[in-house]
Amino acid sequence: MDLTTTYLGLRLRNPLVASPSPMTRSVNGIRKLAAAGIGAVVLPSLFEEQLRKEQERDDALTEGGSEAFSEALTYFPTGYSGLPGRPQRYLDLVERAAGVVDVPVIASLNGSTAGGWEDFACSLQDAGAAAIEVNVYFVPGDPHVTGREVEETHIAILQRVRSVVSIPVAVKLSPHFSSPGQMALRLDDAGADGLVLFNRFQQPDIDVETLAVHPSTGLSRPADAQLPRTWIALLRGHVVCSLAATTGVDEWDDVVKYLLSGADVVMTASALMRHGVDHAGVLLDGLQEWMARKGFTSLDEVRGLLAVPRGVDATAYERAGYVSALERARSTYGDLRVGVHQ
Repeated sequence: MDLTTTYLGLRLRNPLVASPSPMTRSVNGIRKLAAAGIGAVVLPSLFEEQLRKEQERDDALTEGGSEAFSEALTYFPTGYSGLPGRPQRYLDLVERAAGVVDVPVIASLNGSTAGGWEDFACSLQDAGAAAIEVNVYFVPGDPHVTGREVEETHIAILQRVRSVVSIPVAVKLSPHFSSPGQMALRLDDAGADGLVLFNRFQQPDIDVETLAVHPSTGLSRPADAQLPRTWIALLRGHVVCSLAATTGVDEWDDVVKYLLSGADVVMTASALMRHGVDHAGVLLDGLQEWMARKGFTSLDEVRGLLAVPRGVDATAYERAGYVSALERARSTYGDLRVGVHQ
């Protein structure tokens, strides 16, 4: 059974990728994931705010000693990284992890502006990262920010990183565009080696007793996979770059559904956190058993089998699916039209 796949131009032993989680935060955790059979590992994101804070700290240290003696222009304080905004521990994690596992280690940068990425992206490459995942978490709270400005920010971030590294660059984006498909095409044209669909926005909740707003987080569930699966099925065959599925993976059939939709790889964190690192083997065994039962011998025979066919009107195709879903719901729950009850 051939489970090998290509993602971002990298050859992976299987399509199961460990997405960022506490397990990918340490060399020991990454080693355990690789031993469990994972095809690649994505490290937790280094945030743009962390880079900015580091640079401000380094600048303050340098300026604080600038009048200390006549050779101050060549002086750097003890612990100065030599690169503005360079959290050394993250680079150490990349270097050590890449040196102890035989699967690709993908670094992750999380931000919302186009500035300040280039130097650190180069450092990640030098440290041994097989690729960089740019996680664009940009929720425009200002209602005057236009949709086009949001799109241009995504393109600018990708181009800034892409211009300074030779390793592959993937973009993790949200589904909240007026036309996610067109945004995917623009990123593909701008040089993205892969698209990761989709980022989950962590929306706040309200405590009615304390009258306070607090962050709300939680592990994803299989139902969360329906949206990214739909867009992967629509985009398959329309973009050159790789398509990575993330969110909603819990059991082996969730992996299969993503592959049938057209995903090159399937990422999971929630399933591994919920069931333990050995669950990776359960997911892969389930995939192989299903393939054997259906007579498939390689992922190439499975991938995109149920994607939206090329040459069809995808808008009409999606509209037809919407109408069919309503018809199915009406047969189950009754007439859904306002004011009509059965």
